[in-house]
Amino acid sequence: MPKRKRNPNGAGSITRRKDGRYMGRAYVTTASGERVRKYVYGRTWEEAHEELVKLLSNERQGIPVPDRSWKVGEYLDYWLEHVVRVSKRPATYDLYETIVRLYLKPGLGKYALSRLGVATVQAFLNAQTAAGHSARKVQVMRTVLSSALTRAMREELVSRNVARLVEVPEAVPREPGEWSTSAVRRFLAEARSDMLFPAFVLIFYLGLRRGEALGLGWDDVDWDAGEIRVRWQLQRVNGRLQRRPVKSRAGRRVLPLLGVVRDALKEQADRQAEWCDAAGDAWDAGALVLSTRKGGWVEPRNFNRSFTRIRTKLGLREFRPHDARHACASLLAELGVDPRTAMEILGHSRSAVTLEVYQRASAASRREAVRRVAEALGD
Repeated sequence: MPKRKRNPNGAGSITRRKDGRYMGRAYVTTASGERVRKYVYGRTWEEAHEELVKLLSNERQGIPVPDRSWKVGEYLDYWLEHVVRVSKRPATYDLYETIVRLYLKPGLGKYALSRLGVATVQAFLNAQTAAGHSARKVQVMRTVLSSALTRAMREELVSRNVARLVEVPEAVPREPGEWSTSAVRRFLAEARSDMLFPAFVLIFYLGLRRGEALGLGWDDVDWDAGEIRVRWQLQRVNGRLQRRPVKSRAGRRVLPLLGVVRDALKEQADRQAEWCDAAGDAWDAGALVLSTRKGGWVEPRNFNRSFTRIRTKLGLREFRPHDARHACASLLAELGVDPRTAMEILGHSRSAVTLEVYQRASAASRREAVRRVAEALGD
């Protein structure tokens, strides 16, 4: 009887254990470059052989095995602390941490990171949709998980990003509110006596974001050159107000100091001088253009409250403060301002965002267009 040939070096071997299962083993390379013996198991010889073939295939392709066995929850904690916290903005970290803590860890944290499959992630996201979460929130869950798995791929802990392979409901974007020019005029006239009037002017006339208006400093206003430099934004992060640089290079922009804006800011400077005299030593020397009566920074939620109060008093249709930027963009479009110039004014980082606003004409523009068609075709 001829002797049974031994497996060549590096091909691994399979033996049967006392408990009846089959165990395959082979030497492979870890992420740190060490050579270790790795074990795989199966209920039958064929199952063990299939797992061993996968292991050796990865070895031949240069895909190392992890140095440790991560659970998904453990890795998400590591990723938040050592990757997201040091590379992302605080507001982004807060969002990711909330999604991980409330959804990803409870739903997927117990699974082995290296064995997380498409079916498991798909079932998790389907359950979130069935629980009543919006399509947008489910999309954010997938985005956060995908970002973590992309990092895990770079660290050679997983061979693929399964979050990219799942399907999620399509989120229907919210249509921004629309106000006519007369409605904007009514709003600004009513807001004339409000201490946040300069912020409303900056948003409607120059298209600033709420945080950009509240984060504007007096050193950002160049009276001689007639310009405003948009460089900062005010946000509540980790429970406290922070003045941070704007998010993108496009967000850093220089805008003209229009007459109405100049007047509003000069009045604000005079008003702050009176507040400073009244507050005395209690005045905050770090006061921005928009401030409280003691020089403190304005809470963004108070901006929203003032905006809603004035809108409700006038009986104007539902309109978010951020929609004021869309009102500015729509007016630029109706006045024939080219998209490139509008993009620079609004601080959009992508021209597609500006073009989307331009393509969504106002109701008045649509009525006028239909009227012209009717005139062309005749009654």
